[in-house]
Amino acid sequence: MRQTNVDQRTAIRVLIVDDHVIFQQGLVNIINKEANMTVVGRASNGIEGIDLFRRIQPDVTLMDLRMPQIDGVAAIASICAEFNMARIIVLTTYDGDEEIYRGLRAGAKGYLLKDCKPSELRTAIRTVHDGQQYIPPNVAAKLIQRMSSPELSDRELEILRLVAQGMNNLEIGTTLNISESTVKSNISRILSKLGAKDRVQATIIALKRGIASL
Repeated sequence: MRQTNVDQRTAIRVLIVDDHVIFQQGLVNIINKEANMTVVGRASNGIEGIDLFRRIQPDVTLMDLRMPQIDGVAAIASICAEFNMARIIVLTTYDGDEEIYRGLRAGAKGYLLKDCKPSELRTAIRTVHDGQQYIPPNVAAKLIQRMSSPELSDRELEILRLVAQGMNNLEIGTTLNISESTVKSNISRILSKLGAKDRVQATIIALKRGIASL
C-alpha cells in the first residue's frame, strides 16, 4: 500500500514494465514504502511500456526483457532513441551474458536480477536516478566475459537461433533464402567462435548465454 507521506513533487517517479501482474504488485509495495520514490505507471508489454513512457516520462523505468508484443531490448532501444536522457534498469530473471550485453547496449543504465534484495533494488533506482550506472559484480563479470568473446555476425546469430530450434542446414537455407553451403560455412565459424564441438553443444551454449531461447 502506498504511504501517504510521499511528496509527489520530490519523489523519484518509477515506471514498471513487466508482464507478470503479481510481480508488478510486489515491486509497487517495495517502491512505495520509500518516502522518496513512488510508482507512477505500470505496463505489461513493450509496446505499452513505450506508450506509457511517452505520456508520463518517468524518472526511472524498470524493464523486463522477455515480454509479449516486443521484448525489453527493443523497447529500451525505442525509448532511448526518442528520449536520450531515459534512465532504464533491466530487471529480469535472465543472466546470460548476451542478454546483459544487449540490454546495456540498447541503452539501459542498470541490470538487476529479480532475486535481488529490496534494498538493492531501491539502491539501484537511486543510483540510476542520480545519473550513474548500476551493474552488480556478478553481472559485470558476465559482461566482461561477453566483451572478450569473439563477436558473432548478425547472420551467424540468425543461423545459431535456427540451429537451436532444431532446423537442419537445408531448412535453415530455405528459411533465410541462402544456399546450404553458405549455411555450412557459417555453422563452422559459429562452432569455432563458441568453442563448441558440434551443433548440440552450440545450442547449449546459445541457450545458456541467452543468445537463443526455446
